Amino acid sequence: MKYLEQLISRYPALEVCKADIEKAYLILEQCYKNGNKLLIAGNGGSCADSQHIVGELMKGFKLPRKCSADFAEKLKAIDPVRGSELAEKLQGGLPAIALTEHQGLNTAFINDVAGGGLLSYAQQIYGYGKRGDVFLGISTSGNSKNVMNAVVVAKAKGLSVIGLTGQNGGELAKSADVVIKAPETETFMIQELHLPIYHCLCLMLEEKFFG
Repeated sequence: MKYLEQLISRYPALEVCKADIEKAYLILEQCYKNGNKLLIAGNGGSCADSQHIVGELMKGFKLPRKCSADFAEKLKAIDPVRGSELAEKLQGGLPAIALTEHQGLNTAFINDVAGGGLLSYAQQIYGYGKRGDVFLGISTSGNSKNVMNAVVVAKAKGLSVIGLTGQNGGELAKSADVVIKAPETETFMIQELHLPIYHCLCLMLEEKFFG
């Protein structure tokens, strides 16, 4: 938990979130131990945060993540030249999908289904989600309708739900298995604290699985 201690040292205001950050980490750790994945969604700045988190989990963040010797040999056996380069450059990933990124699917669903604009994240959870996966919903208010629709589907499919919100928590705080409430009420200030929180979670996961 060294990264959590560093986080609180650098951002003392997040002391109130410490226990919930640890709970969220343990849910994610168990998810990855079981071979499951993380699905993430948010709007606006939280959409960008969803993509950012995927970038930290699906490739090296702070530590090197060399592929295993066994997999390297499989690559080289298939193609000695390409396999050697792939074995050298591929990095271990923790499976994570930002539901914000599938414009073809999202726009098709919005076009084809009445009211689909608020259901596109829910549709993706319905299609991608498996029992044991985790849904991370990011909403500074905790009341984003499309995120809450996704939460309902996630819980129905047996996913754990983590919320990342502001001080008030909103509906998300009532529905999530654990909610991390950044102790601010202004949107931009909440978002300024969300980044170090999810960086901390990503660092903790990387240390666990690649340290």
